[in-house]
Amino acid sequence: MNGILPLWKPKGMTSHDCVIKIRKLFGTKKVGHTGTLDPEVEGVLPICIGKATKIVPFLTDTTKTYQATIYLGATTETEDRHGIIVEKTPIDTVPSMETINHVFNQFKGEITQIPPMYSAVKINGKKLYEYAREGKTIERPTRAVNIHQIQLNPRSIKKEDDGVTFDFLVKCSKGTYIRTLCVDIGKALGYAAHMYDLTRISTGSFEAQHSYTFEQIEQAIKDGNTKHILAPVEKGVDHLDVYEVDQSTSVKILHGQKLEKPQQVLKTDKFRIQFQDQLLAIYQVNPKNAGEIKPVRVFNE
Repeated sequence: MNGILPLWKPKGMTSHDCVIKIRKLFGTKKVGHTGTLDPEVEGVLPICIGKATKIVPFLTDTTKTYQATIYLGATTETEDRHGIIVEKTPIDTVPSMETINHVFNQFKGEITQIPPMYSAVKINGKKLYEYAREGKTIERPTRAVNIHQIQLNPRSIKKEDDGVTFDFLVKCSKGTYIRTLCVDIGKALGYAAHMYDLTRISTGSFEAQHSYTFEQIEQAIKDGNTKHILAPVEKGVDHLDVYEVDQSTSVKILHGQKLEKPQQVLKTDKFRIQFQDQLLAIYQVNPKNAGEIKPVRVFNE
């Protein structure tokens, strides 16, 4: 069984929980997920099965799209609504659509973030949330992420008890913390804030409308009809540029040989090499020799 299962991860499960369940359902240990989602976040989580596990790093590196709800008026220790409130600011006036959009413009493009203490980032071999549970706050290195698109739902702005909520869509690079983005947007608006709700609606080319719940997956297995829910391995790397080779070159590729850099302009740092639409390998320019390309991953099994 080989392919990519576009799972709709439910709330209440970790990404690792999902991997364990898929292993049991499909009867294989070769299963890997493609980007951690917090337990209380639902949405698209492509799961690689069998030979597809070879492309996990490349699918993890794709652009993600989320629907998020921000709460203005209070900040929590976890930066989401499940944490203890650590700061409040009164909301005298509900921010206008124009004001919010003006702030959103400040977050477009490359920005820097500090990973939240309640995250799985490791510092000195220990996860940040482990420090946080011990009551410790430690210095974290900043990271650069890219916000490709951020768009307000203007009809969603509303007063909620002592605060204000509104929804927005954000398309971003891997490693972006939407919780932290919400806190930073709140600061730019002049209020304490946290992420109230989050749903991932796409990962790379995998979208919500073509994802499957565990109930649908279990039914497909029961019916002996798993082929229609598994995408081919190629779909997991279709965001990479492609370089088509001839038959003689394909043999060299499958043996993992380095090649002369092609004259074709390749738009991505890593790229697919194919022969007659069959995925053979992922290559990149050799960092030690700019006139040469070298294999990153070969699919010769």
